[in-house]
Order: sequence, then structure tokens, then C-alpha cells
Amino acid sequence: MNGDPADLANLRDIVLPSTIPWWPLAPGLWILLLGLLATILVASFHAFRRYKANAYRREAIRELDGLTDMTGIMPLLKRAAMVAYGREAVASLSGNAFLAFLDRTGGTSVFTSGPARLLPSLAYSKRTGPTSGDLDRAVADARRWLRKHRAQGE
Repeated sequence: MNGDPADLANLRDIVLPSTIPWWPLAPGLWILLLGLLATILVASFHAFRRYKANAYRREAIRELDGLTDMTGIMPLLKRAAMVAYGREAVASLSGNAFLAFLDRTGGTSVFTSGPARLLPSLAYSKRTGPTSGDLDRAVADARRWLRKHRAQGE
């Protein structure tokens, strides 16, 4: 070895530090993971409760799709409204009052001013008054109400 400290023969390789291990995790990561797990559990619980609470909607839409005549739409909407808002608030409503209730809870005006206003007269008669286009729109309005209305407590 040379006595000159600037001599290139004195150079050595750079010593790299050892890699940082993944395990055990730092305390901050444990806190973050536990918070993420708690958030997922709470969100899953609320999603499951919402799914169970909306079972009447899914069943009503399934029944609406299976109807062969238009006389069953109003009783179906009435049953769904009683589940969503309670018997005390809905059972006494009929005719135009029930249509106004559907408009108010659905945030629309199609039941009092659109083709769906004919639904109460169709519930108890077998005559064919409205056109098939009006009936199709009335069924679409009923389906939209079943999907979009805000039930009590939502």
C-alpha cells in the first residue's frame, strides 16, 4: 500500500446498508391497517342492512314484471308504500290522494299529471281505456317509483 491517501489503489467498494425488512410492520402501519379493516367492516354492515331493507323493492319489481294485466299495479304500489312508510300513513289513502302521495315521496309529478293518473281507474275495471303507450309509460313510472322513492328513515 502506498503512503499517499489520494492514491487510487486505496479506493474500496461502497458499503450499502442492509435492506429494510417488511416484517415486523411499523406501529403506524398496524394502526392504518386496523382502521382500514374497521372501515370495511362498518361499510359491509351498512350495505347488508340496506340490502335487507330493500327486499320489498326487489320483490315488488319482480311482481310488476310478472303482471299480465294492469289491474294489479295500484295494489302492488300500495303494498310497497305500506312497507316503506307504515300502514298508518298509507292505508287510508286512495285515488288521487294516493297518487299525490306517490308523487310527493317519489319526487315526481307523473302520477297526478301523467299517464299513471289512470292507474286507480284500472285497478277496479276491466275496460280498456288508455292506449298501450300510456300503459307502458304508467308501468315505467311505477317501476321508477319502486326503485327511487325514499323510504322512512333513509
